[in-house]
Amino acid sequence: MRLAKLLIAALMVWSLYWAAAAWGLRSGIAAWFAEQERRGWQAEFSALETSGYPIRHMTRISRPALADPGTGTAWRADWLDLASPAVWPGKLDLHFPASAQRLSYFDQTAVITAQGLQASLHLAPGAALEMEELALISAPWQIARSGEAVLSGASLDLRMVQSDRPAIYRITAEAAEFAPRAAWRRLLAASSALPERFDTLALELTVEFDAPWDRAALEQQRPQPRRIYLKLAEARWGDLRLKATGTLTLDAQGLPEGGITLQAENWRGLVLMAERSGALPPSLRSSVERVLSLLAETSGNPRNLDITLGFSGGYVTLGPLPLGRAPRLIIR
Repeated sequence: MRLAKLLIAALMVWSLYWAAAAWGLRSGIAAWFAEQERRGWQAEFSALETSGYPIRHMTRISRPALADPGTGTAWRADWLDLASPAVWPGKLDLHFPASAQRLSYFDQTAVITAQGLQASLHLAPGAALEMEELALISAPWQIARSGEAVLSGASLDLRMVQSDRPAIYRITAEAAEFAPRAAWRRLLAASSALPERFDTLALELTVEFDAPWDRAALEQQRPQPRRIYLKLAEARWGDLRLKATGTLTLDAQGLPEGGITLQAENWRGLVLMAERSGALPPSLRSSVERVLSLLAETSGNPRNLDITLGFSGGYVTLGPLPLGRAPRLIIR
């Protein structure tokens, strides 16, 4: 009898805690939306509902819409589910609908559809809610504009994991059967038609930011990269092969210093691709090909090329060839 009473008492205490935590989650979400509205955002939803008793909190935000006038970015969806263990709401799983989501940047709108799209967000306890891990995974997905598929893939796996030093994160990405739009394939095709999908598209790097990613990163100012160690970037697309590795440091204006080592197979196709994409001015193509041909011949295989993409003084070079001003790497 005493054990039964203890169990009933424990169940009542847990039920009160679960209900209080559920109310706190809904209140916190509503307060966050209200705060963004006060700051000039469009931030709205139609309803908040919580389920998952007794071990989880499942909070559904119906028809969320967010728009930041400062960056011109906006997003909306039919719903968004937030799931977390009842004992710690900072370990979140976000489930997105299979129906269309709309992501806009000023007057450009992309329609995102994905099966099983899920983001995992692990936050450290504390008022700052420092991000320890962020992951985004999806089964078949597609990004479309004006009714035409721009990018698609069979699966997607993106991860950002905090290291022992709070402002340093390891970032990995892998996209299976990645497919760019047909018009891009025709435009970029070199000597032969490119296949519909990439054979390999993967990335692994470590980034040191000027501050950890926490709640201030969304509400105030984005952390900016200060050092990038690219362990490996690899792309295989038909007869084109490209690998890259290297280290860059960035100043307060986002200008990089350092070098990225490139290993390219069928490099002439990559030069033509760079010209057709606008990355290489047509007036420089013949000069680039002559110099790269000499460099490739020294390696013993004229089809393959090992070269450094250098960044210094605000400019970028490909081996000994100047390519122009370096891009500013700034997160808006």
